[in-house]
Amino acid sequence: MFAVGPVLVSDDLLDAAFACDLGACRGACCVEGERGAPLDVDELADIEAAAEVLRPELRPGALATITRAGAWEGNDHIGYATSTVDDRECVFVVYQRGVATCAIQRAFFDGRLAWEKPISCHLYPIRVERHGEGEDALDVLNYEQIDLCEPGRDHGRRAGAPLARTLERPLTRRYGAEWYARFLGVWRDRRAALGIDDHLDPAPDFPLPVLDSPAHL
Repeated sequence: MFAVGPVLVSDDLLDAAFACDLGACRGACCVEGERGAPLDVDELADIEAAAEVLRPELRPGALATITRAGAWEGNDHIGYATSTVDDRECVFVVYQRGVATCAIQRAFFDGRLAWEKPISCHLYPIRVERHGEGEDALDVLNYEQIDLCEPGRDHGRRAGAPLARTLERPLTRRYGAEWYARFLGVWRDRRAALGIDDHLDPAPDFPLPVLDSPAHL
């Protein structure tokens, strides 16, 4: 691992290529899994507000779940997550041409919500583990590689898209532009020190895939 300020980053990010391929995976990460999207405690109010705004467009099963159990579940001990329909789809999943998409993010791009979506979704396939509290808190960034996302890894390799670059927006959202610039410099230095070739380090103006806009569906 390598450190960027109060953040430890897995070496798996050094040579990881990734670019979501929704045409292949059909948005499976929003459907499969043991729980819904992990939530920070300060996101719970945003989730509740989003549920109210999006009621007219959510699926009947999602509305029934939200009415019965709320838009999120969990507690301080086990953590928080979005509620799911029949232990499968996140309640905010809406289908477009058979692809599971996020109603929250679509509303964000339409200008109807100011909050884009849970940061855990935005950062995926990076998972954040937080250790400690206050000024002593430390984040650990790990790269989660599941079978469902093999199309994203294939697409990333074909596009020459490094995960460290394709996740620029969510990493900047989480830690700020100054941290991201520092991270990219440390990432490049560590790759060079370990002799990793630069085929995944395109020039700043390289047209990386747009992963988080619904326009590509």
